[in-house]
Amino acid sequence: MRTLCFIFSMLLPATIAVSTLSAAEPSAERGYQLLTGKTYLPPDFDQAVFDDLWKVWPEEQRKQAESATLAERRQMIYDYYGIMQKPGSKSDPLGYVVTEEQKWVMNCFACHSGKVDGKVIPGAPNSHIALHTLTEDVSKIKLQQLKKLSHLDLASVGIPLGTTHGTTNAVIFGVVLDSLRDGDMNFDKSRPIPELLHHDMDPPPWWNVKRKQKIYSDAFMTKNHRVLMQFILIPRNNAKQVKQWEADFADILAYIESLEPPRYKWPIDEQLAGKGRALFDAHCARCHGTYGDNPDYPEKIVPLAELKTDPVRHKALPPSYRAALNQSWLSRYGKDPVLEDPAGYVAPPLNGIWASAPYFHNGSVPTLWHVLHPESRPLVWKRTVNGYDVNRVGLEIESFPRLPAPLSTVEQRRYFDTTKFGKSAAGHNYPNELDEAQKRAVLEYLKTL
Repeated sequence: MRTLCFIFSMLLPATIAVSTLSAAEPSAERGYQLLTGKTYLPPDFDQAVFDDLWKVWPEEQRKQAESATLAERRQMIYDYYGIMQKPGSKSDPLGYVVTEEQKWVMNCFACHSGKVDGKVIPGAPNSHIALHTLTEDVSKIKLQQLKKLSHLDLASVGIPLGTTHGTTNAVIFGVVLDSLRDGDMNFDKSRPIPELLHHDMDPPPWWNVKRKQKIYSDAFMTKNHRVLMQFILIPRNNAKQVKQWEADFADILAYIESLEPPRYKWPIDEQLAGKGRALFDAHCARCHGTYGDNPDYPEKIVPLAELKTDPVRHKALPPSYRAALNQSWLSRYGKDPVLEDPAGYVAPPLNGIWASAPYFHNGSVPTLWHVLHPESRPLVWKRTVNGYDVNRVGLEIESFPRLPAPLSTVEQRRYFDTTKFGKSAAGHNYPNELDEAQKRAVLEYLKTL
């Protein structure tokens, strides 16, 4: 465990792209500017490393990149690692701030911006992100270029960053960083780190944050802007610096809460959707809430014994860790209470649900049709790069009875294997109460949310 502390303490000097902004009232516009223009972490790599990443790809992809134009190759690199392009830009990344020195610094959009039918949507889950593969390849190029490894390169030696593309081990990143801080945010490498239960998570859509009073898949933390700062708690950011950035994150939360869900872009059978709404209100609304002119969201936590979905995420946060957060600056020393022993997972709001595939907290279910047909969920599946399944509403996939072999470790990450630890697609069997015609109607209604 001390090795992890050493890894997180090997950090580079600070890089600030824009000056800190402050105001009496949080501003969504400033929040976006801060996310895309200010750096809170050390750089992950520089432009020269990015430009050479294709050189360590498998032979077939490497040959394609070698014969491509510079613009084509850049897009190939984006697609290969799940890097989203900033809307309205010809080449700038959304999930990284590129400094004047051409250093690439990760921001929250790396996970919280995704492509739906090939279009980048800020705030959508990044179901393409290949963080561990990217970090491995960055390390290889840095060694070839005789450059120092960064904090993320070193951290990946002891912590898996994501074992399936489209998911990350983000919860454990937070556990490590939080545990090495006292309640006042002072870094202390002698503090104990709880046993780490590594697992992959699907990033939730940001546009539903406004409907929540509590956040995360088990709704254990009362929403506030300080909680968003967990992922910048690297050792080089001392307590004074973290607290100086508090106003920034008030703006960032304002931006997140300003987002609206995208509207379904294909035709909808309004008559069938109307039947689906009545069925949804009768069978689903008690947990997921109602929609329309007078929406209501109960923020209901469903016990694991009833829900029967994968329990690993719930087990990954021990009560002692949650209790420490209840005494921390992050929760305003308990004024924004932390639920220390949640019973299960929260039923999320479903606004924009058509654009937030895959489903369940671990991203194990590729389409809404599969959510409604528990017995037909694929054991192993692989998504296409930009495909969208209009009929089943979600990711366009290929299904497999088992993980194909032989595959390299990198190729295995392109497949979602629900037999692996923390990746089960079981549970949420409530749709079995409906017959096939009713399921079709509910599916049509979900397109309207």
